[in-house]
Amino acid sequence: MLKKIRIILGIVVILLAGFGLITKNFVAQPIMMLSLSAFILAGGLDELKQGIKRRGYISIFLAVFVLAVAIQTFLNSPK
Repeated sequence: MLKKIRIILGIVVILLAGFGLITKNFVAQPIMMLSLSAFILAGGLDELKQGIKRRGYISIFLAVFVLAVAIQTFLNSPK
């Protein structure tokens, strides 16, 4: 189940990042950051499930950090 979620989120992140790079329109960047955070969180949970605790905890910490950056981007975006 986590593998399917990671694949879907990975595709969403790549598509949104590609959209921003090609069009030079970064309006979808906060959504991409939220998707990236969920992707990293799913990877961390999968690693914890496999017993790789150190990488799992680092991935979860990184996911929370990316989520904080995404929230800050949402709050500071021009209205």
